[in-house]
Amino acid sequence: MPARVGDALADVDTPALIVDLDKFDANLARLMQAVAGHKVRVRPHAKSHKCVEIARRQVAAGAAGICVQKASEAEPFLAGGIEDVLVTNEVVGERKLARLAGLAARFPAARLGVCVDDAGAALKLARACDEADTRMDVYIELDVGHNRAGVSDPAAAVALARVVDAQPSLTLRGLQAYFGSAQHRRSIGERRQAISAASALARSARDALVSAGLPCGTITGGGTGTFLFEATSGVYNEIQPGSYILMDLDYAKNVQDPSWPTFEQSLFILTTVMSRRRDAISDRATLDAGLKAFSTDSGSAMPAFPGWQVRGVSDEHTVLERVGDGPELALGDKPLLIPGHIDPTVNLHEWIVAVRNDRVEQVWRVDARGAVY
Repeated sequence: MPARVGDALADVDTPALIVDLDKFDANLARLMQAVAGHKVRVRPHAKSHKCVEIARRQVAAGAAGICVQKASEAEPFLAGGIEDVLVTNEVVGERKLARLAGLAARFPAARLGVCVDDAGAALKLARACDEADTRMDVYIELDVGHNRAGVSDPAAAVALARVVDAQPSLTLRGLQAYFGSAQHRRSIGERRQAISAASALARSARDALVSAGLPCGTITGGGTGTFLFEATSGVYNEIQPGSYILMDLDYAKNVQDPSWPTFEQSLFILTTVMSRRRDAISDRATLDAGLKAFSTDSGSAMPAFPGWQVRGVSDEHTVLERVGDGPELALGDKPLLIPGHIDPTVNLHEWIVAVRNDRVEQVWRVDARGAVY
């Protein structure tokens, strides 16, 4: 563990993930306040944090359950007492299906769901559930514009739903209608337009299922960048924001609607200045965190303070260069970086150090780290 309860922030070993608990708690409350009065359940996506303790806090604040992406990711949350888990993804392959069905059998008091977009895959899921003597909730995934997975039209949704509904070991719950790439469309208008189109398709698919005598009790989707559009659509009755609790630089690039809650950056990477150079050639500080401490798929982690910029990143190092007025950095100092993309960054760490007023209050395990199968 990089820290013990009671340690000062300056004593935490690095590189380490740091959560500012005051900002974390504020984000938790702001989401629930934002959707209060709307007829939607909140099912936060745990792929962002992979941490059972965070999921427990989300459920305690009013969340109906959580989302995950993989069967192996569901396991630590079910074992940790989270009793409503939806795998918002297709699960394909006999070994994976056996594991998923085994989880449903192992935790019979919990609700476990999964998405399908293929009739053959649905039949194999049913067979795995039959062999494990268990049942599972199933959602038809609808491709609402992401072009990644899902059926493309209401007729296809009805055809697949009929197959699911005919299986005694499967319970048809409704539609998964998540528009992932819309979360990072920068303008408010672009995001609103994307979700308007997604809502129209989801409404048509729901109406088609109901007309065919098939159940469609839940339409779930919506992320941190769009969740209020889904919540106010009159179509969705469940939303899945995940990043809101921690935030990152990629979300910070979105134009913010002033009527929406402002989520604060609560997750940081604590680093140590391990080399310092000031001369005619360079004013440089080298940190002990690089590609093994944060993801760069959405850009490098950046200083959480002015006057410095990232000059380079390698496996174990980030080199900062002074570009203006900002704090002095000395050998042994512990500056904070803001991650570019939290999901893959969190997956690189075993622990999250929860801090309040620069003092370690708790240390949380990243329980689902590496759960990618």
